[in-house]
Amino acid sequence: MDDSKHQALDRYAPDTALTRLIRIPVRIVVLVVVLPVRMVWDLLSAAWHAFDRVLLRPLGRGLARLADTLVLTPPAWLYANVLTPLGHGAAWLLGKVGQGVARLFTTLVVAPAVALWRYVLVPVARYGVVVPLVWLYGAVLTPVGRGAAWVFGKARQGAARFLGGLWTAVTWLVTTLLVAPASWLYRHLLAPVGREIAAAVEVAWRIAGYFSRAVGRGIAWLARHLIGVPVAWAHRTVGAPVGHFVRDALWAPARRAAAEAGRGARGALATARETVRQARRDARRALAGGAGGARSREPLGVPARTLGSTTTVPSAAQASETSLLGEKLVKKG
Repeated sequence: MDDSKHQALDRYAPDTALTRLIRIPVRIVVLVVVLPVRMVWDLLSAAWHAFDRVLLRPLGRGLARLADTLVLTPPAWLYANVLTPLGHGAAWLLGKVGQGVARLFTTLVVAPAVALWRYVLVPVARYGVVVPLVWLYGAVLTPVGRGAAWVFGKARQGAARFLGGLWTAVTWLVTTLLVAPASWLYRHLLAPVGREIAAAVEVAWRIAGYFSRAVGRGIAWLARHLIGVPVAWAHRTVGAPVGHFVRDALWAPARRAAAEAGRGARGALATARETVRQARRDARRALAGGAGGARSREPLGVPARTLGSTTTVPSAAQASETSLLGEKLVKKG
């Protein structure tokens, strides 16, 4: 293989003896330092993703909906239905007032000021100030300015020559005493060390990622086989049959019995309520007589017997003979 091609594929062209000497120890030290950091980083990243997915996102959606309902909707309604009409009215009123004030200001202030400026101040300034200033500039200030400019130009040329020589000397000294040694130190010592440290950190971070991923998969495998599989087996072989037995043998009969007892209790309460109501009507009729019973506004209950038959209704209370006697007396009366 050609040596030039091999050197072109090398990552670092200036592969010196110092570079080869510090490469392996630096990578070992950096790997030892970076490995715990990468594992902690992966653990915190996984915890943060779980926390964000389980708590932060639902909480954010709930808070956004609550804020939209309690904070944004009332101000929007207030702005649309109250503040906007008030703003339109205030704008119209201020516009009218502003037009009046502007017209009054124009009439009382602007027009007299314009007339004063045009007919008094401009002629006075033109003939009393501008003409003397023009003569003073042309006769006095222009020659003085030219002389000052000539003197300033000569002084600037001398100062520029002096400062240029001084700058050249300072630049040579700085380049010779500081820049050249610093450049040599950076090129032959600092740059190789820095490149090797950066490469070592990159390789160590990648290796630590592989190791952290392997440790995480091992922990997941152990948790699955030590916790998940036994729990699933217990649920499938013990929990589900016991739950089905409890549901079919205990819970369903108890629920049916409770439903039947509830229906029986409701039927008994309805029967007792109807019996008490009928007894109250019978007592009122017995005390007040047939006429009082006819004037009573309380509705008559369901009779205990059907029309023209001796068969009783199961859900109705048995009517007393007193009530039947009272009804016959009412009809006769």
